[in-house]
Amino acid sequence: MSAYRTPESGPPRLAGSGGADLATKVGGIWAQLQRQELSAACETALALRAQHPENRDILYVLAVGLRFLDRVADALEVLEALQRHHPNYGRLFEERGLCCLALQRTEPAIAAFSQAVALNPYLPVSCKALASLYRVTGRLNEAAEAARLSARLERLPNEIRAALGMFADGEIRAAEHLVRHHLQAHGDHIEGMRLLARIAMTHDGTSDAEMLLERVLGMAPDYHAARYEYAIALLGRKKHLRARQELEKLLAVDPGNREYLMAHATASARLGEYERALPEYRKLLSQTPDDAELHLAIGHALKTLGRTGEAIKSYRAAAAARPGHGDAYWSLANLKTYRFEQAELDQMIRAEADARTAPVDRCHLSFALGKALEDRGEYGRSFQYYERGNALRKRESRYSPEFLETLARLQTVTCTREFFAAREGWGYPDAAPIFVVGLPRAGSTLIEQILASHSQVEGTMELANIPHLVYGLHDRTRPPDNPRYPGVLAELTREDCARLGEEYIRETRAYRHGKPFFVDKWPNNFRDLGLIQLILPNSRIIDARREPMACCFSNFKQLFPSKSGPEFAYHFDDIARYYRMYLQLMRHWEAVLPGKILRVQHEELVADLPAGVQRMLEFCGLNPEPACLEFYKTERAVHSPSSEQVRQPISRAGIDQWHHFEPWLGPLKEALVRFEVLSSDARTG
Repeated sequence: MSAYRTPESGPPRLAGSGGADLATKVGGIWAQLQRQELSAACETALALRAQHPENRDILYVLAVGLRFLDRVADALEVLEALQRHHPNYGRLFEERGLCCLALQRTEPAIAAFSQAVALNPYLPVSCKALASLYRVTGRLNEAAEAARLSARLERLPNEIRAALGMFADGEIRAAEHLVRHHLQAHGDHIEGMRLLARIAMTHDGTSDAEMLLERVLGMAPDYHAARYEYAIALLGRKKHLRARQELEKLLAVDPGNREYLMAHATASARLGEYERALPEYRKLLSQTPDDAELHLAIGHALKTLGRTGEAIKSYRAAAAARPGHGDAYWSLANLKTYRFEQAELDQMIRAEADARTAPVDRCHLSFALGKALEDRGEYGRSFQYYERGNALRKRESRYSPEFLETLARLQTVTCTREFFAAREGWGYPDAAPIFVVGLPRAGSTLIEQILASHSQVEGTMELANIPHLVYGLHDRTRPPDNPRYPGVLAELTREDCARLGEEYIRETRAYRHGKPFFVDKWPNNFRDLGLIQLILPNSRIIDARREPMACCFSNFKQLFPSKSGPEFAYHFDDIARYYRMYLQLMRHWEAVLPGKILRVQHEELVADLPAGVQRMLEFCGLNPEPACLEFYKTERAVHSPSSEQVRQPISRAGIDQWHHFEPWLGPLKEALVRFEVLSSDARTG
């Protein structure tokens, strides 16, 4: 197989640690292979392997060199080691296929090349080899498909093809650099822009992905893979109705496609249409009854609808389908009312301690165990698991308090009383929105449930429409210490403010069903009340406030969604610092927008529900209705972790719950004192 005796794919790029010096050394080995200095290359690679025994690229070039020396058995041993450490690296299977060819082992070669292409469809050597091997073995249909893939790769510019291969092998930065270089030099290319969109999605850049994929579809409207990715980007942007519309276009062409059906059901669920989503999920489950993620999705839908008993069965089915499935156990714990049996608790403890458990499962299990042991009164052990889960989540976080504090400071500079007075009468006059803001776990779900029990008020969910408007006002080329927003608010015209307000009302209609008022309870909207006042001056704003120790610890023991949850919640210092920013900013808004904001103290609302409900209804201009006092009887979808709690009569049980953990909360109290949330005498109070 002399055609495969030169390294055609180019030098590999480092995926792990080692830095530029090690990358240079690997590149040197590759150059030796190209010059046919095979023995020297293998000696250098062996020496480097002794220093870096798990490095992906050293193992790879060593295997290539050994094969070139006809030491194929040794090369295969190295590839076994490579697979143990990097099992999803496409080029290792390509190299295994080449070794099998050298040994004239046709079927193992086909299996290896097939695995290579499954992991990385942009390996031209594997595609060509498969086309040839399928022809030789008489599998003509498969040969034709491999030949089509090979021909498609050959039509791609070299840089685009290489970047696609890097992306498939996890080399995200290198792929992005290469594809951007090509696009800057040669202009738009469909596959290049699609790749940039996929890269943006890995960085949570769904806005960039949305724009790029819109351009791709403008050039190639029948490109179904790009349209599916566009729908997923829209879901990430919480543009659920538009996402579902795109998925319906795809389902019209391919009605049985599982990916399309799953995404369509997800879009319906996120629109609050759970009765529509459930049959779609169940249809998919009938085809794959052991799919743990489908059981989980069904459980979430049932929980949100208040069908708790059915939700529990689905969550348990998810745990049974995949033992150690952390999210299944956390979902049970997150019901807040579920009590684990001893056998379940033992299984969770074993799974969390198992070294083979994935970090994401260990994190979910830690929070689930924290709740399970708290319910049993084992507060010391419970806190240990809460602390462990938070440490795991904090390790993954890129949270930057400085950036948020800069934005908050600039809000106070830009949004003065004089600023609003000069713009009186601006914006879109619709009075439908009722914004409930504050910190998570401060009682906002209770407020929403009370208001949504009124015949004139729609309960929606934590709508992300205001954050999306803010995102559009930012300039991502500006440094974090000099952002465009919120200073850009001063540049908005009367027409701009009316347009943005109308856009908000239009985009939120997908979550409403005809009532004149609706609740938007995205907590972080407290950071953007200046924009809300400019574009929706007749909206109401309710500040959900809770005693600092209770609120902060409740955040600490709540596992939020990884992509949309509050990243400040995983360390006591971050929580206290964020609470300080919240208090400072709310004091500013109350000063410059007098009478515009109603503060609802959770403890006071629980202590005197009738008085608290009356205050809220009067503030919102609503007549009293008995249903608001019997909010727990209201049947509606509730999306927050407190969904089960607000389906029960008011209770003081959770008010002082944090006191059970007081022996371990000294650092939290110290942080709240240090950041001036609590007075200094709180240390001993």
